[in-house]
Parts: sequence; structure tokens; C-alpha cells
Amino acid sequence: MAETEQQSGSSPEDDTPPIPVNYNYMVPKKEISMVPDMGKWKRSQAYADYMGFILTLNEGVKGKKLTCEYKVSETIEKLMSLLNTLDQWIDETPPVDQPSRFGNKAYRTWYARLDQEAEALVSTVIPEDRAGAVPEVAVYLKEAVGNSTRIDYGTGHEAAFAAFLCCLCKIGVLRVDDQLAIIFKVFDRYLRVMRKLQKTYRMEPAGSQGVWGLDDFQFLPFIWGSSQLVDHPTLEPRHFVDEKVVNEHHKDYIFLECIKFINEMKTGPFAEHSNQLWNISAVPTWSKVNQGLIRMYKAECLEKFPVIQHFKFGSLLSIQPIKS
Repeated sequence: MAETEQQSGSSPEDDTPPIPVNYNYMVPKKEISMVPDMGKWKRSQAYADYMGFILTLNEGVKGKKLTCEYKVSETIEKLMSLLNTLDQWIDETPPVDQPSRFGNKAYRTWYARLDQEAEALVSTVIPEDRAGAVPEVAVYLKEAVGNSTRIDYGTGHEAAFAAFLCCLCKIGVLRVDDQLAIIFKVFDRYLRVMRKLQKTYRMEPAGSQGVWGLDDFQFLPFIWGSSQLVDHPTLEPRHFVDEKVVNEHHKDYIFLECIKFINEMKTGPFAEHSNQLWNISAVPTWSKVNQGLIRMYKAECLEKFPVIQHFKFGSLLSIQPIKS
């Protein structure tokens, strides 16, 4: 299946920059404007590369704890400092007094700063010899933090962050031995910054399916987090609805971190506020949970027009049909 196909594009193996010096980058733009365009997306090089990237990382973290030993490259450090900057800007932009509880307008001030500084931030991560990629890659960073008009955040924004990381792999800035650090350091830090944004500015969930969705805001950490738990000697899916287990193990597993955040944000019985996750806790093995979540991600996020209509395509994640 997709695990073996189309990974080359998004997981550079060698030391040579995979992209020639005179490469034509382009600023990504929307290509999916009507429901019938969805076929174009599913047949695109972008879909194959994006899914290949998600599945490569899914394999990479299988059975590994957040606290395990892994290489941290200079690029990873630079990405961490980029995310720390975004975090610091939240502290510098307190919520304003306003009549409505949700969607604090101070978020727009925070976002305007990112909109202005995104290329400068991204150019700290991308070496000079590939500086041409900056305007293209920066678009995905700006798309990854929510919508400043609606003051909402959802799985489409999360997908833009994964696309941002995928592009950094495609231009050879992130490498195959960065895999664990991509999820355990960078993506984990990204999640923390997003949670802080959601809490500080009371952001709305974008396109939320309410109680029938997996989670109001995220999806990928449940996929990668369930892969971490595959073949765990003691923790089974039924355990994650037990708060004691979650509090004991959340520092090692992204999945449990997500559950902990839900427990903090929601009140009432777990089965009522997070029905889909409650159902998942009845699945016998983590491996089955992981496979089921990948199928659900494709169906509920990647194949949904309201999510994909906002996705942008450039030269690195191309709308062109996959080269067979």
C-alpha cells in the first residue's frame, strides 16, 4: 500500500540536495475550488508525497517513547527556536477584553506578526544555497496556525504544518535520520504552541464534527501516538480512558498527552464528550487502532472538500498527477 510507494520524494536519504540550484520554486496557491476537483487532489503528486511522509514517520516512531535517545540536528534546533518565538509572541500579545467569550481578537494581532515575519523566520531554517525555497515553504507555516478571520483552528491547519515539514524534507534540509526528532521534538513543540493559542485566544474548532469527531483540533498525534504504543507490554487501548494511567505515562506517549489535554479542557463523562475516542478504546490492539486511524484520517480529513479546499499547492507539493 502507500507505505512503500512514493516515499522517495519526502524522505531524502543522501547528502546531496535533492533539488537543483536553478530549480523553479513557486508560491503555493489553492487548486481545489469545487467538489469535483477532489479527484485531482487524490491523483496528485502532493497527495502521494504527503501521505508517504505521514506513513514514513508512522513507521519511524513505532514502539518508541518520547523520552528515548535520538539525534537532534542543527535544523531541528532551528525549528525549535522558530516555535519558541511563536510561543513568546503569545506571551507578548495578551487577550483583549471583549463581549464574546470565544475567538479573542488579540489572535489577529498575533497572526499579523507571523504573516509579516514568516519568511524571515523560515530563512533561519533554510540554508542560503536553497533560499529560493523560502517564499514557498513559508506559506505552509502561515497556514499552520489557524485562520485569522474566523479565529479557528482544525485538522487542515495541522496538515499545513505537516506539509511544511514535508517540504523541508523535499529540499533536503530535514533528513532521514531526523525522523524521530521531527515528531518527538518539533511536532510535539508545535502541538504545545497550538494548545496555548487555543486556550489563550479561545479559538473555535474549524469544521468541528462535535462529539462525532475524533478531537476538536488535532488528528495526526493520534496516528503517530498510537504507533508509539504498538506492542507495548502493558498499556492497551482500553487503558487510555483511565486518568491515572494517562497521568502516569503522558510524558512518554503523544497519544496520552492528547488525552490529557482533552481531560483538562472538557467536563463530564469521557464517553459523552469524546465518543469516537471512547469507541477506539474498545479496539483490542494498538496496531489495529493505528491502521484504523490512518483510514479514518484519509476519509475524514484528506477526502473532505471543506478541509482540502484550503490546501495550497506549489512546486514541492504539486497538484500535477503522480508520475506512474
